[in-house]
Amino acid sequence: MDYRPIDPALNKISGMIVDAAYQVHSSLGAGLLESVYQKCMLVELGERKLHVQRELALPIKYKGHDVDANLRLDMLVENQIVVELKAVEELLPVHEAQLMTYLKLSGKRIGLLINFNVPVIKKGIKRIIL
Repeated sequence: MDYRPIDPALNKISGMIVDAAYQVHSSLGAGLLESVYQKCMLVELGERKLHVQRELALPIKYKGHDVDANLRLDMLVENQIVVELKAVEELLPVHEAQLMTYLKLSGKRIGLLINFNVPVIKKGIKRIIL
């Protein structure tokens, strides 16, 4: 576990991502596919002038070997924050574990798990810091 404080600039970016999710959810509501929310998030984050990489391949090294496990990050914002999007009935511990694993494998410290299939988006956002 890394106990260094989070850079205030990253906290600001994290807040911008959450605000973008609020905008998307307030415009579209729940009930759509994850891919729709992802495309709308890209528009919102672009309007905020944030650099976003989407469907970024996440390589795995195992015992010195490159393993092609076809893992992909939904979004990597400003090369620092991993964003995992969902459109599921409820977030489960496996979704948090997935994001934590992505953070560990990518070497990033901050991740946002955002589920758009909720009546109020606040209940669908989980921030994870390693």
